Amino acid sequence: MSSPGSSFVQIKHEDLLFYENCGGGSFGSVYRAFWVSQDKEVAVKKLLKIDKEAEILSVLSHKNIIQFYGAVLESPNYGIVTEFASGGSLYEYLSSEHSEEMDMKQIMTWALQIAKGMHYLHAEAPVKVIHRDLKSRNVVITADKVLKICDFGASKFLSHTTHMTVVGTFPWMAPEVIQSLPVSETCDTYSYGVVLWEMLTREVPFKGFEGLQVAWLVVEKQERLTIPTSCPASFAELMKKCWQADPKERPQFKQVLVTLETMANDSRLPDQCNSFLHNKDQWRCEIESTLERLRKLERELYSKEKELEERERRLKLWEERLMERSNMTPSPTPLLMERPSHGVRSELGVRESRSDLGMIVQGVRGDLSESISQKIRGEVGVIGHSGMQVSMRASSNQNSVKSCSVRHGTKINMAAAALDMMELDCKTLRNPKKRPNYINI
Repeated sequence: MSSPGSSFVQIKHEDLLFYENCGGGSFGSVYRAFWVSQDKEVAVKKLLKIDKEAEILSVLSHKNIIQFYGAVLESPNYGIVTEFASGGSLYEYLSSEHSEEMDMKQIMTWALQIAKGMHYLHAEAPVKVIHRDLKSRNVVITADKVLKICDFGASKFLSHTTHMTVVGTFPWMAPEVIQSLPVSETCDTYSYGVVLWEMLTREVPFKGFEGLQVAWLVVEKQERLTIPTSCPASFAELMKKCWQADPKERPQFKQVLVTLETMANDSRLPDQCNSFLHNKDQWRCEIESTLERLRKLERELYSKEKELEERERRLKLWEERLMERSNMTPSPTPLLMERPSHGVRSELGVRESRSDLGMIVQGVRGDLSESISQKIRGEVGVIGHSGMQVSMRASSNQNSVKSCSVRHGTKINMAAAALDMMELDCKTLRNPKKRPNYINI
């Protein structure tokens, strides 16, 4: 925004009486407070600075979007002031015993309210807004049980940019958001599907997994939340559409609303949905079974990485010993002992060069040369039990050969192109009869 406070009400810090901390939002903590001059209970999100969130909120007005009152612009007490939702967050409600009373009517009502709020952001607001952090913690419940979407700290005006940095919470994030790829409105559709799953199952998505573990599972393994087999088909189909890997295959919220309206008019759905909700003990084991399978997959990957790290350590040790026994020292100077080309022997008779595909040892006769050439030439691929391919390439600038793998959505350097090099018989260098003959260069 061009000038702070030009588009919204400025509220004095002294005009606010703060009570307890009622949660944390993107980049700030949220407090219940009392706006003295207006005789009104409010929520105040404390910030280090006033940024785009206030600008975004100032142009929004919808019954399912949290109402913005103004901002505190006095350093260091920056803050955003909104209406206070006394019912807490949807996440808190779903974690409470009260959620056991939920029926199909309430789920359908709330699913429609969230979808209407998101449709407003994407298609009806003065400027299109991508929320990017839609989750049950960012949906609050008012005293009259109306859901409102809040916390726009991770949001963007669609007209500003479509390339996003990693923001949000991994279990709710679309694959393209996790990877910091260009995004569209349908990244919010993916998150909506997760919230719908939460309301139907009253479970925590990817419970027990850390954020980067979830990122790896969603992006690399194409895993999605488990939909119990007894879940009503119409709900299951909607969630699957929301979780399509290709953003273009996901429905816009206009389509989501049409689907929900059709479902609301299905006379058979209430009985199916209520039966599903009240028989959680029968299908919860399906979710637990999937979580256990994913935990096993994660353990196998971790074990494979440890194995590769150990092989890298052993490879470095082997290289050091090979250099010592060959009277070679690791230094930036060329290993070839240059001599004029008039019959003078090379004291080493060895030249080592590396490329991006392997190491070529030239000027060496005998078993050692052939063994090294066979061991190192080319590119080595290792397939772990997890099904992930680990590409092994030699490095042009290092003495050891590194590789890359993806774990938890991040690149991890791992060992070594020549994993079989450890089998090389270094006794060749110690056996005078097998030492390579010197050659003229």
